[in-house]
Amino acid sequence: MSESADAGIQVAAWSMLGTPAAASLMARIGADLLVLDAQHGLYDDAGLIAAIPAASAVPVHVRVPENNAALIGRALDAGATGIIVPMVQNVAEAIAAAAAARYPPLGERSWGPLAAYRGESTTPPDEANESVSCAVMVETSRALADVDAIASAPGVDMVFVGPFDLAIALGRSVPDLLADHSPGNPLDAVVAACRRAGTRAGAFAGSLEAARALSERGFTTLAVAVDTQLISAAGTTLVDAARGIRTSGRPA
Repeated sequence: MSESADAGIQVAAWSMLGTPAAASLMARIGADLLVLDAQHGLYDDAGLIAAIPAASAVPVHVRVPENNAALIGRALDAGATGIIVPMVQNVAEAIAAAAAARYPPLGERSWGPLAAYRGESTTPPDEANESVSCAVMVETSRALADVDAIASAPGVDMVFVGPFDLAIALGRSVPDLLADHSPGNPLDAVVAACRRAGTRAGAFAGSLEAARALSERGFTTLAVAVDTQLISAAGTTLVDAARGIRTSGRPA
């Protein structure tokens, strides 16, 4: 489901905690979509099967653990409307990811949606092919070198940047990567490749400050609200504020 880079900012929520309750809560904070993280988060196969229906208030995408056709198909069988595939290194790997996300004749996905086991209707293959979103992650110098071909690979709807891994791979810090406006810098190179291909450019931001910086570069899908960060930040703020409440001075 290709989307132009001019389609506007799409704000993603991100869940790491691996439970239907966490997914359901994150699906209701007003984001445009929810990503369940099965690579670095706590979502395993059983967790995804339980959490995806619970989060149906918004489109649910899954970051799969690796570029593996069985894992991609399983996430989509569980009801995800999109996948994010990490550590895609070249155009061949991008094409393989996209093929795993679609049924023939557009791809190689095997039929077996789990909705049937819940007594729900299933989406016909042609409709599933049309509606699914396949994002591939550019996180290394090897991927950057092939980013034009990756962005224009058949079936790739979005190139998604992981700033942490990309910064590590380039021997830089994330703030340095975000602040780099030199000619041909990595972030601008990704956006330029996506614009030439008519593919969406996305990134994990994790904070409002990073989201602003990435948006100014031209990234149009931004993951901002992460459940683990929200609990820690809001909880710390509330506890600190509560410690500052003055007592009435009356004995308990």
